[in-house]
Amino acid sequence: MTVEFSKPLGAADTGIPGLVIWDLPVHGDSRGWFKENWQREKMTALGLPDFGPVQNNISFNDAVGTTRGIHAEPWDKWVSVATGRIFGAWVDLREGPTFGAVFTAEIDPSRAIFVPRGVGNSYQTLAPDTAYTYLVNDHWSPDASYSFLNLADETAAIDWPIPLDQVEISAKDLAHPRLADVTPVPPRKTLVVGAGGQLGKALRAEYAGVSSIEFATRADLDLTGADLASARRWRDYGTIINAAAYTAVDTAETAAGRTDAWAANVTAVAALARIATENGITLVHVSSDYVFDGSADRPYTEDAPVCPLGVYGQTKAAGDAIVATVPRHYIVRTSWVIGEGHNFVRTMASLAERGIDPKVVDDQIGRLTFTDELARGIHHLLDSDARHGTYNLTGGGEPESWAAIARRVFSLTGHDPARVTGVSTDEYFASATGPVAPRPRNSDLALGKLEATGFSPRAFADSLAGYLA
Repeated sequence: MTVEFSKPLGAADTGIPGLVIWDLPVHGDSRGWFKENWQREKMTALGLPDFGPVQNNISFNDAVGTTRGIHAEPWDKWVSVATGRIFGAWVDLREGPTFGAVFTAEIDPSRAIFVPRGVGNSYQTLAPDTAYTYLVNDHWSPDASYSFLNLADETAAIDWPIPLDQVEISAKDLAHPRLADVTPVPPRKTLVVGAGGQLGKALRAEYAGVSSIEFATRADLDLTGADLASARRWRDYGTIINAAAYTAVDTAETAAGRTDAWAANVTAVAALARIATENGITLVHVSSDYVFDGSADRPYTEDAPVCPLGVYGQTKAAGDAIVATVPRHYIVRTSWVIGEGHNFVRTMASLAERGIDPKVVDDQIGRLTFTDELARGIHHLLDSDARHGTYNLTGGGEPESWAAIARRVFSLTGHDPARVTGVSTDEYFASATGPVAPRPRNSDLALGKLEATGFSPRAFADSLAGYLA
């Protein structure tokens, strides 16, 4: 078999999710050949994960038939032949419906394969003096967890070109367990930080029973601590969902509040962004309508220029800018969040029940976002493998004023909505004795980009009815 020159660069599916075989352009003549073994820009443009290799290894095999066992390592690999030819066998050893799926192919210098974490790989040389290289995106560690499969497993039923009783093979590789005895490789872990807050609690409910999800409160993990980089073996994590934030918008206008807001919304976010970047982790960060000044006469799209009015909005905008530098990130911009604990809806329901007729702002327009809907949307973005970037995620339906929403609350709780009087923001805060943060008048966030991923937010009016039921 001779190397085929001048193939176009291209990828082909293998039937095992994430395992992709590639044709590589090899340029040669009577003197030899040259190829771009790995070319980040070209290959990621065609769909190769930007897996961030940190180490390049070479395996040299002297004799035909040298066979290496089926090993599933806790990292991703890019495998390419430098000289010679190999028969490769890959078996999916990950948890899920494709556990045990097999793919085989011959690989020469004009082909390469991307092997995702948890897919077992084995190679048998078909030519003397064969060398193959592999890029990996983690350094070897004595704490790393491997899974192994017996080369002769009857279930996998790999049709080896050279029978195993005629090849050079280690006794250790022949002693590995059969497929029925292999413990499936779990997915990379997801860490939810800020798990004690209202969104954190909703994420606990959304991911209830999922063993690969970890939750950390402020007491469990100090995001501003000097030891954050060593607080976890971060290469074991695939996703961090940052549900932690400083949200006291008025207190943020005080000296102490400014310090706390910048620490939580910027310093801590920068630390998470650094860890995510260095370890190939997807970072999910929750942002706010307060990054806008609210002066637009149309819904705000994800690419609208930010122009925060107050300290809280400034810290959120700064955090967004930092997260946007992480190669794998989702900035989830939301508004008017309602969850467990004290909130606007519960306050209005209490006033209605106590016979108090409130004055409520009627010149701020937006949508409520219930934390369970926010958690559901985050889950969707991650599960659907949506393109990384910024997404607006609020409740659905037509935007309304706070006063209109208050009237809905009164009506849903059996009270006269006419008891709610609408006033301007300036009127409402005219008698305030403490600091008051400026509010955006328009908090209407366009939802088209999110909906294009296949997620349709529930109308916030329907969620409100269910919340009060």
